Amino acid sequence: MPQKLDYLKETPSQTAGPYVHIGLAPGAAGFDIYRQELGWDIAGPNAEGERIRVEGIVIDGTGSPVKDVMLEAWQANSKGVYAHPEHPGEVEEGFRGWGRVITDFETGEWGFDTVKPGPVPGRSGTMMAPHINLWIVARGINVGLNTRLYFSDEAEANAADPVINLIEWENRRQTLIARRMDRDGQIVYRFDIRLQGENETVFFDI
Repeated sequence: MPQKLDYLKETPSQTAGPYVHIGLAPGAAGFDIYRQELGWDIAGPNAEGERIRVEGIVIDGTGSPVKDVMLEAWQANSKGVYAHPEHPGEVEEGFRGWGRVITDFETGEWGFDTVKPGPVPGRSGTMMAPHINLWIVARGINVGLNTRLYFSDEAEANAADPVINLIEWENRRQTLIARRMDRDGQIVYRFDIRLQGENETVFFDI
């Protein structure tokens, strides 16, 4: 007599809960357990290039700020080289090219200091415009969202960027452009992320 097989049911999906900050950014959750919080220093003091600050807010479908978001950022250095063992000697000492920040629990604002990255060669050898890769998680987001931040003062490079040009609707390409401003001598790029609704930020399936 054939044996009947019992199949396990699929595990229910789970959004990022309140412990995401304790586990990944404990300092922000009030736990002083690391000598230096992981992911807060992206470029390091030896990084060459233009020092910038990137700021923004994550907005939900109702137009309200999301206040429990964690963002991770990956970027190349000012010469367009990522911190990777394949590039020995091409990246400054202390340049991580990676960082992790969370939004302010009261305002929803987030921000980090770094250096402006240079153009990066793509897989086909075509140069990509300077950009920062962002990964976003929060309660209510089942799967982390991937997007890119490009710079408003790189219009020519942006127009030729192979990833931007994959976006069929040209008006949506503008959702990836951070606006440059000068704040008392400090260069700041503003990049607000809209999760849903009008002017929804472009997210990538990678």
